Amino acid sequence: MTVIFEKGSELILDDVFLALPDLAPGREVLLKIECMNPAGSIKMKTALALIEDVEAAGALGPGKRVIESSSGNLGIALAAVCTERGYDLTIVTDPNATSDAVAMMRAFGADVRTVTVTDANGGYLGSRLEYIRAALAADPALVWPNQYANPANARAHERTTAPAILKELGHLDALFVGVGTAGTLRGCLDHLRAMNARTRVFAVDTVGSVTFGGEARPRFVPGIGSSRRPELFEDTGDFDKVLVHERDAVRECRLMARRHGLLVGGSTGSVLAAARRLCGGLAEGARCVVISPDSGAKYLKSVFSDPWVAERHLG
Repeated sequence: MTVIFEKGSELILDDVFLALPDLAPGREVLLKIECMNPAGSIKMKTALALIEDVEAAGALGPGKRVIESSSGNLGIALAAVCTERGYDLTIVTDPNATSDAVAMMRAFGADVRTVTVTDANGGYLGSRLEYIRAALAADPALVWPNQYANPANARAHERTTAPAILKELGHLDALFVGVGTAGTLRGCLDHLRAMNARTRVFAVDTVGSVTFGGEARPRFVPGIGSSRRPELFEDTGDFDKVLVHERDAVRECRLMARRHGLLVGGSTGSVLAAARRLCGGLAEGARCVVISPDSGAKYLKSVFSDPWVAERHLG
């Protein structure tokens, strides 16, 4: 049957999984592929939810412009949604954003501003948010969806990502989710708990991120971790917290490319590293899903570049 969509943003594919039989023998490990969504990542669902939220609140209208902070995927997806709906967009990013990600934002028409001063924790997120707050104070026409605190971020995955997993697979023993804004984590948890699913959820973050309360350290792989705890993150005790070194994330990304012929992004590498470490401790035959937010196409000059990896001692 031929399916014709009216808008690019409608092309959400929530039912694509790749089996990884060699990752944890005796357990069924499935990689949930999100890179086939419009704009190339899971963040298309988030971007749609954020824009629809501010539209419903009446915050967007003639003369209004959107501003948001992003190091990559959300900025790309938001740029695609905004250009589709006729909104001007400014994305505030930092040097950790890959050049390809910035180029994609600009290809969709976004105005990209890069902050270069680190915040108190040695990252850039605090500096990006300071830039946005100053811009909002100076220009009342700007509208900030605020992916870090807006519940619409989590609702997007409560209504799409988690239900899609249960619909396709039925039974799920373990779910591995990377933590950036914590929207995917929170949304999946909310749906699983509402359905009384007996699923063990592993929240995966990177060493150097402060979200789980650890010490801030320099980080280089975008898409996961934070130099400030996002408002959406709640340490409710109903999930396991896992920290992964960036070098392990890089190794997993390269293993996926060489062993499975699939390029995955840095956050996927982090979650795969956590699954490799922990799936073997689950019951024989356990069904585990690892969420892969995006492809590795934007990381060819970073995660997949030998000089980049060597310079940052991530090999």
